[in-house]
Amino acid sequence: MDIDRKRLLEIYRVLQRIRCFEERIVNLYPDQEMRTPVHLCLGQEGVAAGVCLHLRREDYIFSTHRSHGHCIAKGMPLESIAAELYGRVDGCARGRGGSMHLVDPRHGIPGSTAIVGGSIPLAVGAALSAHLQGNSRIAVAFFGDGASEEGSFHESLNFAALRRLPVIFVCENNFYATNSPLSARQPGVGIAEKGAAYGIPGQLVDGNDTLTVYHAAARAVARARSGQGPTLLECRTYRWKGHVGPQCDVEQGCRPRLELEEWKSRCPIAALRAKLCTDGTATDAELAMIEHEVATEVTTAFDFARQSAFPNPGSLLDNVE
Repeated sequence: MDIDRKRLLEIYRVLQRIRCFEERIVNLYPDQEMRTPVHLCLGQEGVAAGVCLHLRREDYIFSTHRSHGHCIAKGMPLESIAAELYGRVDGCARGRGGSMHLVDPRHGIPGSTAIVGGSIPLAVGAALSAHLQGNSRIAVAFFGDGASEEGSFHESLNFAALRRLPVIFVCENNFYATNSPLSARQPGVGIAEKGAAYGIPGQLVDGNDTLTVYHAAARAVARARSGQGPTLLECRTYRWKGHVGPQCDVEQGCRPRLELEEWKSRCPIAALRAKLCTDGTATDAELAMIEHEVATEVTTAFDFARQSAFPNPGSLLDNVE
């Protein structure tokens, strides 16, 4: 599948938007104005962009505690995410949800969940709703390698396969559940191969090659929309920061430094930038302009967030039953 120049530049812009937003959090978090825990996706941007750019606004995504990249790639306004991180009334959840509970139904984001594996049955439920209504919506569940060890993963794949539901299971395998390596938790079968037990096509994808993710997602989306049922994508990638917070955990001995440096050398954004320049798709100046425009967007979003008001204490029990 050929990708035209306009779409390639759009992919690059989305990658930059996610990266710049996350890096701004790293820079501002020490100011202690953001009181919510943050789980950053630096290094994993290729999965969110490669999948979400195939989705329509009305399609559903269900994300995890590490949800910023997915929501940005799906089109959620940066201002509403930033304001939520600051606990302000203009946040997507009016300052009540924080980083791990981003929500924007207008952009097909019913809500992210911090429960490990929680996104998976929610996506299956949304896909069942679309199937029963006979519309063309599809649902995507993003989850980590740790979630593939939950019962909800297997139960959801079984039901989705049985009903041939329009759902895509996207596992962002970054090889760690908090600080526990994958090799200490699972036999070396491979997560993508687990789909075969339920008759679901499973594909292992280089999650740091954004265009490879994009092509794999295109096939999965086409399969879902045409009534052929679910697909399981295992996108192998790596987070640059610790499980939670803006710091790296290498200094605490949680991961080998050489491992981190090897993965950083495979940066999905640097790789795509080099390709676009090498094959003549874009000049360095054009990409630099995109980077400048994105940086301005992010600055505007965080300025907006800091100027937004805090919720009125009197509204504490609003919407609570």
